[in-house]
Amino acid sequence: MIRTILFFFCCLFHFGLQAQDKTIILDKSTLDISYFPANFPLLKVQEKTTAPLQARLIYSRPAMNGRVIFGDLIAYDKIWRLGANEATEIEFYQDVSIANSRLKKGRYTLYAIPQATKWTLLINKETDTWGSFRYNINKEVLKTDLPVEKITEEVEYFTMYFEATEKGMQLLMLWENAKVVLPIETSIKSK
Repeated sequence: MIRTILFFFCCLFHFGLQAQDKTIILDKSTLDISYFPANFPLLKVQEKTTAPLQARLIYSRPAMNGRVIFGDLIAYDKIWRLGANEATEIEFYQDVSIANSRLKKGRYTLYAIPQATKWTLLINKETDTWGSFRYNINKEVLKTDLPVEKITEEVEYFTMYFEATEKGMQLLMLWENAKVVLPIETSIKSK
């Protein structure tokens, strides 16, 4: 009986080691999360905020790596997932207003159709999807044009973050020499 038990544990140990030999390949683009209010989880743990969480953004941050981004790597007039890997997701913890349209609280995906002077931002209710290869226009809930501001300092990594505004918040999107801002109106102001 003891030999059988010993043999069983030896087999488990052996097969467990073999399973660990398969290394998971990591994505080159790092995953990032932005909150509004900014740094919400840290502030909450440190008891430095009483403001409720209003928005969270999850996206992957590709790098320029010496490449021309807009008009080359990211083609003009084609849907882009706003980052790399999985489609970028935004979650609102309350109803918001974007481009004079009310958007219910919940999870959404963000996409853009970049052009040299404007981006058409798309908000879609289909979540947990990869890239923009199978964009479902039937689940689109909002579409708005945003101007592109040219900036002088190049941004190596695609970056998105929230800032407070008089009417709520705005989502800033920066990469290469482009800056695009999405105004988001809320009924709760951040402290």
